[in-house]
Amino acid sequence: MVPQRSPITERIDWLFGLAQRHAQEYASPEAWLARQRHLANHPTAILVMKCMDGRINIPIATQTPKGIIQPFRNLGGIFNLGWPHLGETLTAVLEKVVHSGRQALVVITYHHSKGDERRGCAGFNFHTADARAHTFEIQREVSAVFGAAHGTVYPLVCGFETDEDALVVHGANGETLNMADLSEADVSGLPQRLLHLLPDMPTQIRHDLLPLLLGNLRHIAQIRQTVRTLDIEHREWMICVGRGFDWLHLPNLALIIGPYSPDLADPIRKAAGIIRANMRAGRIPDDGFLILSSVPYEDIGVDRARAVLKSNFMADFAADVVRKEFEDLAPLMTVRKTLLNWNSRAVEPLAQID
Repeated sequence: MVPQRSPITERIDWLFGLAQRHAQEYASPEAWLARQRHLANHPTAILVMKCMDGRINIPIATQTPKGIIQPFRNLGGIFNLGWPHLGETLTAVLEKVVHSGRQALVVITYHHSKGDERRGCAGFNFHTADARAHTFEIQREVSAVFGAAHGTVYPLVCGFETDEDALVVHGANGETLNMADLSEADVSGLPQRLLHLLPDMPTQIRHDLLPLLLGNLRHIAQIRQTVRTLDIEHREWMICVGRGFDWLHLPNLALIIGPYSPDLADPIRKAAGIIRANMRAGRIPDDGFLILSSVPYEDIGVDRARAVLKSNFMADFAADVVRKEFEDLAPLMTVRKTLLNWNSRAVEPLAQID
């Protein structure tokens, strides 16, 4: 059980225990076989560009094996492929995909709540139309960089309705497919509906999108059997900066900021504002919050050494923003710095600052 009301020290201990359990599960024979089986049947690489909001958890919402979907996170799902680090990172990932002979699906998301617009995207001041419009701009940028014919890299806009974790697929013809509107009776006709909705999507990619949608349909059915009054509210108590937070497969714990924006202080500033609002509203304890940095590495030596420097920099940078702009939060801040071994998904703690 998530210790949302526990003291900050206990929450942090629980968090690192979660990371350890995730690494053990990820490295288990069963999980490895599940990933290999999935990729054997569905080789398309899945990348998801999404908001730092902890409620947007695509692997859980699509019931996809851990390690299949690679996330890119930023405030409000705001990205621009002209940003140097983002463009280089995305290109490097897709070059690896292409060199292995695979295609890629880039899912570009916005989110909203059908029950209360104030549970929507704070990054766009809860204006869903603005968030949606931005995703189509990212789609155009991906097409401009990786090809408008979409034969290898297909950019797909998807809404994410957070009350039921429902995907809303936007088609090439302007139509949409809301998974919350479907039932088990619609499963057999889903491939044909996808063909109509996305006629320019390569056959293999469309085939590999299907299990994500079917998983989402099952997930929605499960959500409707539970009471989520608290789960759909903001109650994050940590700010995560960097990459490699896939092990945080639980909603509403963390605001995750990718190191992509040229102005890294802006999403950190807004995340700290959300933390403060959560404390003041009593959604989380007011005894402390966590800043956690993470940088993945694949090889020892230079690759790991650079990851150490980057993790230290991002944690120190985030802490400095809080100290300078949130004097009331600064005494409540705990900072932890980590690396992520990309091969084993093991989290490696670095020096601590309290």
